[in-house]
Amino acid sequence: MLLWFLGGAVVIVWNVFGDPRFDYRLLLVGAVLPDLVDGPFGGARVMHSVTTNVAVLVVVVVATIGRRPLRRHLLAVPIGSLLHLALDGVFTDTRVFWWPFTGTRLPSSRLPSLARGAGLTVLMEVAGAVVLAWAWRRFALAQPDRRRAFLRTGSLTPDVPILTHHHRR
Repeated sequence: MLLWFLGGAVVIVWNVFGDPRFDYRLLLVGAVLPDLVDGPFGGARVMHSVTTNVAVLVVVVVATIGRRPLRRHLLAVPIGSLLHLALDGVFTDTRVFWWPFTGTRLPSSRLPSLARGAGLTVLMEVAGAVVLAWAWRRFALAQPDRRRAFLRTGSLTPDVPILTHHHRR
């Protein structure tokens, strides 16, 4: 599953922060990071724990003390990975979500994104595709200059027409 995490992360962050300077490229990396890290090990492991993701957030904050622009940029990764946990519903598996507080032995749970039935997975992916299509239009990414700006900076600015008022004398 991919589109669900990507689309969900973009729409949530845009609606919560509404910050066009946020690095949505790094958000997208963070949104798939838990599955990329844990997947090769056979299931939901360390990166599906809220503890690990909060630790990554703390590392970013501490490592960027006095470097606010870098912090602003890098915070997108842990925000994306925390959103992954929410969008994946990992909180329903307390052994994984609260590891190591539920025991230091790593649980052996399947990746939630692979454990769902095919019907629900397809529905979630379609929902993610719809949201990504909305973002493509909302941020006018069909325009090459807008797309290049996104790829270069990670920022998204809505395609809102500028209203001008012409006053007649």
